Amino acid sequence: MSRKTKIYIKSILIPVIIGGIVGLIISSSIDYNSLERPFLSPPSIAFPIVWTILYILMGISFAILESNQLTDKKTNLLYYTQLGFNALWSIIFFLLKWRLFAFIWIIILAILIIFMILNFYRKNKIAGLLQVPYLLWVLFASYLNIAIYILNK
Repeated sequence: MSRKTKIYIKSILIPVIIGGIVGLIISSSIDYNSLERPFLSPPSIAFPIVWTILYILMGISFAILESNQLTDKKTNLLYYTQLGFNALWSIIFFLLKWRLFAFIWIIILAILIIFMILNFYRKNKIAGLLQVPYLLWVLFASYLNIAIYILNK
Protein backbone atom coordinates (compact mmCIF):
# COMPACT_ATOMS: atom_id res chain seq x y z
CA MET A 1 0.00 0.00 0.00
CA SER A 2 1.40 3.37 -0.99
CA ARG A 3 2.10 6.22 1.45
CA LYS A 4 -0.61 8.31 -0.22
CA THR A 5 -3.22 5.54 0.12
CA LYS A 6 -2.40 5.15 3.83
CA ILE A 7 -2.80 8.90 4.34
CA TYR A 8 -6.21 8.88 2.64
CA ILE A 9 -7.44 5.87 4.62
CA LYS A 10 -6.25 7.35 7.93
CA SER A 11 -7.60 10.81 7.13
CA ILE A 12 -11.05 9.47 6.22
CA LEU A 13 -11.25 7.00 9.10
CA ILE A 14 -10.43 9.54 11.81
CA PRO A 15 -13.54 11.74 11.38
CA VAL A 16 -15.77 8.76 10.49
CA ILE A 17 -14.70 6.86 13.63
CA ILE A 18 -15.01 9.94 15.86
CA GLY A 19 -18.50 10.54 14.46
CA GLY A 20 -19.39 6.89 15.03
CA ILE A 21 -18.15 6.94 18.63
CA VAL A 22 -20.11 10.11 19.36
CA GLY A 23 -23.16 8.52 17.72
CA LEU A 24 -22.85 5.54 20.06
CA ILE A 25 -22.41 7.81 23.11
CA ILE A 26 -25.52 9.87 22.34
CA SER A 27 -27.71 7.18 20.71
CA SER A 28 -29.89 6.59 23.77
CA SER A 29 -30.28 10.36 24.35
CA ILE A 30 -31.37 11.44 20.86
CA ASP A 31 -34.81 13.00 21.27
CA TYR A 32 -35.05 14.66 17.84
CA ASN A 33 -38.31 12.95 16.86
CA SER A 34 -40.04 13.95 20.11
CA LEU A 35 -39.11 17.62 19.79
CA GLU A 36 -41.13 20.39 18.23
CA ARG A 37 -39.15 21.02 15.03
CA PRO A 38 -39.03 24.02 12.71
CA PHE A 39 -39.94 24.28 9.06
CA LEU A 40 -37.43 22.47 6.80
CA SER A 41 -36.45 19.94 9.47
CA PRO A 42 -35.17 16.81 7.73
CA PRO A 43 -36.22 13.34 8.85
CA SER A 44 -33.92 11.84 11.47
CA ILE A 45 -32.60 9.22 9.00
CA ALA A 46 -30.98 12.04 6.99
CA PHE A 47 -28.50 12.93 9.72
CA PRO A 48 -26.28 9.81 9.78
CA ILE A 49 -26.25 9.73 5.98
CA VAL A 50 -25.31 13.39 5.60
CA TRP A 51 -22.73 13.27 8.40
CA THR A 52 -21.05 10.20 6.95
CA ILE A 53 -20.70 11.95 3.59
CA LEU A 54 -19.40 15.11 5.26
CA TYR A 55 -16.87 13.17 7.35
CA ILE A 56 -15.61 11.43 4.21
CA LEU A 57 -15.27 14.78 2.39
CA MET A 58 -13.55 16.22 5.46
CA GLY A 59 -11.06 13.35 5.45
CA ILE A 60 -10.40 13.58 1.72
CA SER A 61 -9.85 17.32 2.04
CA PHE A 62 -7.31 16.89 4.83
CA ALA A 63 -5.64 13.97 3.01
CA ILE A 64 -5.10 16.14 -0.07
CA LEU A 65 -3.09 18.54 2.05
CA GLU A 66 -1.28 15.90 4.06
CA SER A 67 -0.36 13.75 1.06
CA ASN A 68 1.08 16.80 -0.68
CA GLN A 69 2.97 17.86 2.46
CA LEU A 70 0.90 21.03 2.77
CA THR A 71 -0.03 20.67 6.44
CA ASP A 72 1.60 22.64 9.21
CA LYS A 73 0.90 23.31 12.89
CA LYS A 74 -1.78 25.92 12.14
CA THR A 75 -3.56 23.68 9.63
CA ASN A 76 -3.49 20.69 12.00
CA LEU A 77 -4.69 22.83 14.91
CA LEU A 78 -7.62 24.24 12.92
CA TYR A 79 -8.60 20.84 11.56
CA TYR A 80 -8.46 18.91 14.81
CA THR A 81 -9.98 21.74 16.87
CA GLN A 82 -13.02 21.97 14.60
CA LEU A 83 -13.29 18.18 14.65
CA GLY A 84 -13.34 18.28 18.46
CA PHE A 85 -15.94 21.06 18.48
CA ASN A 86 -17.99 19.03 16.01
CA ALA A 87 -17.91 15.93 18.22
CA LEU A 88 -18.73 17.85 21.39
CA TRP A 89 -21.72 19.66 19.86
CA SER A 90 -23.73 16.43 19.66
CA ILE A 91 -22.93 15.64 23.28
CA ILE A 92 -23.93 19.16 24.39
CA PHE A 93 -27.15 19.15 22.34
CA PHE A 94 -28.39 15.59 22.80
CA LEU A 95 -26.77 14.13 25.91
CA LEU A 96 -26.64 17.24 28.11
CA LYS A 97 -29.63 18.92 26.39
CA TRP A 98 -28.02 22.34 26.80
CA ARG A 99 -29.71 23.62 23.65
CA LEU A 100 -28.86 27.33 23.97
CA PHE A 101 -25.24 26.58 24.84
CA ALA A 102 -25.16 24.14 21.90
CA PHE A 103 -26.21 27.01 19.64
CA ILE A 104 -23.33 29.18 20.85
CA TRP A 105 -21.02 26.16 20.43
CA ILE A 106 -22.16 25.51 16.84
CA ILE A 107 -21.62 29.16 15.91
CA ILE A 108 -18.04 28.84 17.16
CA LEU A 109 -17.78 25.63 15.12
CA ALA A 110 -18.98 27.48 12.00
CA ILE A 111 -16.35 30.18 12.55
CA LEU A 112 -13.66 27.52 12.96
CA ILE A 113 -14.83 25.86 9.73
CA ILE A 114 -14.62 29.19 7.88
CA PHE A 115 -11.03 29.67 9.08
CA MET A 116 -10.24 26.08 8.14
CA ILE A 117 -11.71 26.52 4.64
CA LEU A 118 -9.67 29.68 4.08
CA ASN A 119 -6.51 27.97 5.33
CA PHE A 120 -7.09 24.87 3.19
CA TYR A 121 -8.09 26.91 0.11
CA ARG A 122 -4.86 28.92 0.22
CA LYS A 123 -2.91 25.66 0.14
CA ASN A 124 -5.10 23.71 -2.31
CA LYS A 125 -8.33 24.99 -3.84
CA ILE A 126 -9.99 21.56 -4.01
CA ALA A 127 -9.15 20.83 -0.36
CA GLY A 128 -10.83 24.10 0.62
CA LEU A 129 -13.87 23.66 -1.59
CA LEU A 130 -14.50 20.12 -0.32
CA GLN A 131 -15.23 21.66 3.09
CA VAL A 132 -17.95 24.03 1.81
CA PRO A 133 -20.80 21.45 2.07
CA TYR A 134 -19.75 20.91 5.69
CA LEU A 135 -20.02 24.64 6.40
CA LEU A 136 -23.42 24.83 4.70
CA TRP A 137 -24.73 21.87 6.70
CA VAL A 138 -23.41 23.33 9.97
CA LEU A 139 -25.13 26.65 9.18
CA PHE A 140 -28.35 24.73 8.50
CA ALA A 141 -27.83 22.78 11.74
CA SER A 142 -27.40 26.13 13.53
CA TYR A 143 -30.84 27.16 12.28
CA LEU A 144 -32.31 23.85 13.49
CA ASN A 145 -30.52 24.20 16.84
CA ILE A 146 -31.81 27.68 17.67
CA ALA A 147 -35.29 26.94 16.35
CA ILE A 148 -35.53 23.75 18.42
CA TYR A 149 -34.36 25.69 21.46
CA ILE A 150 -37.04 28.37 20.92
CA LEU A 151 -39.83 25.92 20.08
CA ASN A 152 -39.12 23.62 23.04
CA LYS A 153 -38.45 26.07 25.89
